[in-house]
Amino acid sequence: MNSEHITRPMTDAEAKAEAQRIIEENFRPEVPVVRHIPTSFRDDSPLPAYGDTPPVPQNDKRIVPAWAAGIAVASIGVGAGITGIGCGAWLVLKGLASVTLNGVLMVTLPFAGVAMVATAIGGAINKARSAVTTHVYEAPVTQNTQINNISNQRGMFSRTRNDVR
Repeated sequence: MNSEHITRPMTDAEAKAEAQRIIEENFRPEVPVVRHIPTSFRDDSPLPAYGDTPPVPQNDKRIVPAWAAGIAVASIGVGAGITGIGCGAWLVLKGLASVTLNGVLMVTLPFAGVAMVATAIGGAINKARSAVTTHVYEAPVTQNTQINNISNQRGMFSRTRNDVR
């Protein structure tokens, strides 16, 4: 055998040092990765001696999700629709507030005429139907009425059923 492959036992000091190295290597606390993102822009370019400062381009990298854009567009549409309905209602109610009695009568007169004609036609149809529906019975009629009361009482609940025959 080769003497190079033979290992000798560690001393207590060497074992303690090796154990310390393994523990520090494998169980050291993780340092979180902190990304520093600038939240403001500072322009260090020299200012002109007189006049306006030239504009500095500032990149806008905001990303709006599709659902947020959809909700924004829908809310604008709903708001515009409700505003239109409100304006229409305001115009109608403002017009109705300045109506005279003669104007109301003239506007409702055609509706009253149509309602009167519809009522007359419905009455005529009803009379025509009722004249045709007469029942003629040619068999003998026997009337036999018996009433049976069936009551069930249990505790505070009761039930009564009347059978008429």
